[in-house]
Amino acid sequence: MIVSYKWLLEYLPEPLPIGVLTDILTSIGLEVEAVETIEAIRGGLNSLVIGEVLTCEKHPNADKLRITTVNIGNEKPLHIVCGAPNVASGQKVIVAPVGTTVYPLSGEPFLIKKAKIRGEESEGMICAEDEIGLGESHDGIIVLPKDAPVGTLAKAYYNIPDADTAIHIGLTPNRSDAMSHIGVARDVCAYLSHHKGKPFTVKAPQVSLPAKGKPAIDIKVVIEAVEACPRYTGISIANVKIAESPEWLKQRLNAIGLRSINNVVDITNFVLHEYGQPLHAFDADKIKGNNVHVKFLPAGTKFITLDGKEIKLQTNDLMICNAQEGMCIAGVFGGVHSGVTNSTTNIFLESAYFDPKHIRRTSMYHGLRTDAATHFEKGVDMNNVLPALQRATAMMVEIAGGTLASDIVDLYPQPIHQNVVEISYSYIQKLSGKDYPPVTIKNILSALGFKITVEKDDRVTLLVPTNKADVTSPADIVEEILRIDGLDNITIPSRLNIALTKPMPSDVADRERIANLLCGMGLHEIVTNSIVNSKYFPGRTDLVRMLNSLTSELDVMRPSMPESGLEVIQYNCNRKNKDLSLFEFGRVYTVDAGKYIEQPQLCIWITGDVQPTNWNTKAQTADIFYLKGIVQNLLQYCGLKKIAFLYEDGNITWKWKNKVLCTAMKIPSKRLQEFDIAQDVYVAVIDWTLWQEAAATGKIKYAEVPKFPAVQRDLAVILDKSVSYEQVQHITEQLKLDALQEFGVFDVFESEKLGAGKRSYALSYTFQLQDRTLTDTETEQLMQQLANAYKTKLQAQIRE
Repeated sequence: MIVSYKWLLEYLPEPLPIGVLTDILTSIGLEVEAVETIEAIRGGLNSLVIGEVLTCEKHPNADKLRITTVNIGNEKPLHIVCGAPNVASGQKVIVAPVGTTVYPLSGEPFLIKKAKIRGEESEGMICAEDEIGLGESHDGIIVLPKDAPVGTLAKAYYNIPDADTAIHIGLTPNRSDAMSHIGVARDVCAYLSHHKGKPFTVKAPQVSLPAKGKPAIDIKVVIEAVEACPRYTGISIANVKIAESPEWLKQRLNAIGLRSINNVVDITNFVLHEYGQPLHAFDADKIKGNNVHVKFLPAGTKFITLDGKEIKLQTNDLMICNAQEGMCIAGVFGGVHSGVTNSTTNIFLESAYFDPKHIRRTSMYHGLRTDAATHFEKGVDMNNVLPALQRATAMMVEIAGGTLASDIVDLYPQPIHQNVVEISYSYIQKLSGKDYPPVTIKNILSALGFKITVEKDDRVTLLVPTNKADVTSPADIVEEILRIDGLDNITIPSRLNIALTKPMPSDVADRERIANLLCGMGLHEIVTNSIVNSKYFPGRTDLVRMLNSLTSELDVMRPSMPESGLEVIQYNCNRKNKDLSLFEFGRVYTVDAGKYIEQPQLCIWITGDVQPTNWNTKAQTADIFYLKGIVQNLLQYCGLKKIAFLYEDGNITWKWKNKVLCTAMKIPSKRLQEFDIAQDVYVAVIDWTLWQEAAATGKIKYAEVPKFPAVQRDLAVILDKSVSYEQVQHITEQLKLDALQEFGVFDVFESEKLGAGKRSYALSYTFQLQDRTLTDTETEQLMQQLANAYKTKLQAQIRE
């Protein structure tokens, strides 16, 4: 949130230096994140003066330059070399003397120094519009009217206001009471009252409405959805003149980053940031039937918003309607057919309280994030609804020349019940760690607007002000006291008592080891959002949908991880970074028969070149087998045993106890097109829970490094395509050959020469004994055993 320093001072009983004020704000929990100088014109025309050109002669050494003498009110005129084609004697001009910093319309500011230009001394600069930020023209210097007073500061001549300061506050979501200048001033006054020992109160604007004039505009209001709109106020204003806002109003809005639109819209924005109460102005002549109905419309009803977009309403979208149709999405966005335009003369001004849940749901569903919605969804002050309306009405009468055309309509069918909190002084001391005297506690709470209804012995009963929607428990009261006393003043005890508890089981160490190994293999760890776009998962019925999503594009918890990595790959590929090896530890979320399931996974992505071109090697492009090698390294590192391996249709599956431990695949091209990725991507997804379970069962055995050499043999077998490598692996393991240390497939071959429906596997075996060297005869016997097993159980043909 942005607060204007000059604007805020209007509500404080005494001015505070900017440094003191920012320290106070941070101390009371309104953390100041940045302080920014705001100027109407960059540089504020500081040090520029009005001068008169006394003489203007041709430069002896340059055809396009002139030598001038300029009177700026000093005893001696300045000699200035000027290149403007329109400079002439007798003109009144704007001069930047030596030592002035000039801020051009674009580019960096520069310092005016005494210089020699083509051999002639120059003691300043005669300015053009774009050179000092007054306009875009560079056709020549600015020529002022003849009556412009020489020696006057340009800042004073143009009536440039002093710079303001924008204070950027990191407001926490619960502090809806501080989402306005008066709200911030209220906290500052409470702090000053506590620390200076005398009462400080907010200087609230004094509002008085004129008598009702003519013509009369009678608009009837009906609240049909009381649960969504507990209070609605409005007033009609006639003879309004839509025009440009006065300078002071534009400056206030500019200081907080808002662009001036017109006087009516600017007034509603001003009051929003003054009181924290959103307002909406309707063109009264466009309210059909002179009726305003606050109600819900049927689902699917079409509505065109103020920016011309058509949306379909939900059943729980609260609408402000006339006698025939919807005019405005309540508290969120106006409609195209009821808004104020340059031809508007009569206005119906609305100030209401809308239920935060309804506003939040509607705003997020339709992706309409507005200042009004942000205020309403956090909870505005019910008791500010009427004062804000009166303030805006008075301003419109004064600034826009309107006359009151009706009495104020104030529908408040179910008055709000203020929260009541009971608390003891001993509880405050225990939770805050500070022994506050009861009188100090009562003074702080009174300064914040709390009322003590009952005080008995150690306990007090408090009536919570309506602007503090977040205060509902005794702990909240303690927080308010600590804030106003100053969070910097919390006492740190000399002794801290802690309870030793048994740590919860954690996989952090395991994840750290795997992450280090993957980084060592050249992969980079990424962290992505668990909330994703449902458009990636059409037709899925097990999605965990967000009730209050941040945006319409982040509306479900991810049911799978590959899509998160594809978004990262898309982002990098669009920026010419196409060689990527990534991994992430994350979670996926699904719902089954009303039960929510959360599952941890490890996901690995590779794309592009995994090995760059070098002077002695060619680039190696990512493929499924490179990804398989990464997974195999992890299996070996973690000591996972009895893992079944299946390669089928270009995909690889690893199983443990008949459960899928990991799957590796090439992302289908159709899926890649959805992410606008034009290169192959390979992904492996590991069930992290099952992986840990498998790793925990593995026993580490230590053995002496073999003294005797290993023997390696290869075997090529022809099998039916229906026979998977997993079956080959299973048959091999069943033989339980003690000498067999490792085996695997290093090539798969298919050809018509092998026969229809046939596939050839090239298998490698490593044999080794601890106590002796294997003979050739023993090795051949082992190979024969393997070949016979394949022939018998898999009907394999051995390729010679």
